[in-house]
Amino acid sequence: MTVFVFPARVYYEDTDVSGVVYHANYLRFFERARTEWLRALGLGQDALMRDLGIAFTVANMEIDFRMPARLDDALEIHTAVPLIRRASIVFEQTLYRAGERQLLARAKVRVGCVGSTDFRPVPLPEALERAIDDWREARNPAA
Repeated sequence: MTVFVFPARVYYEDTDVSGVVYHANYLRFFERARTEWLRALGLGQDALMRDLGIAFTVANMEIDFRMPARLDDALEIHTAVPLIRRASIVFEQTLYRAGERQLLARAKVRVGCVGSTDFRPVPLPEALERAIDDWREARNPAA
């Protein structure tokens, strides 16, 4: 499966008093990685809204916390797309401590594609599907 890797760092603002990342902040790391994945496809969130009239909304998320991330850790968030449906995308994301490749958290996220003005479900635009296919092909030319 094709994987997008996004580097991040744990800042003081991400942690609780003990220097451990507060559980809700893992959502931020996963969200940033999905946003940067879209940007790597050439489709930033603003362009999706402005040019294609769509936005994404999280419909479901499952998170498995394995080990704590700590203040100043270098992180890698790996994002894969195992399933694309008519109006949704499923992401599998893993958060590692960089260098050690120690698994810290894993998430499965389903986002729905909605109209950017009425927030009703809409099919994924062909331009987005093509960009995802091109991204996969560029990273897995033999597949």
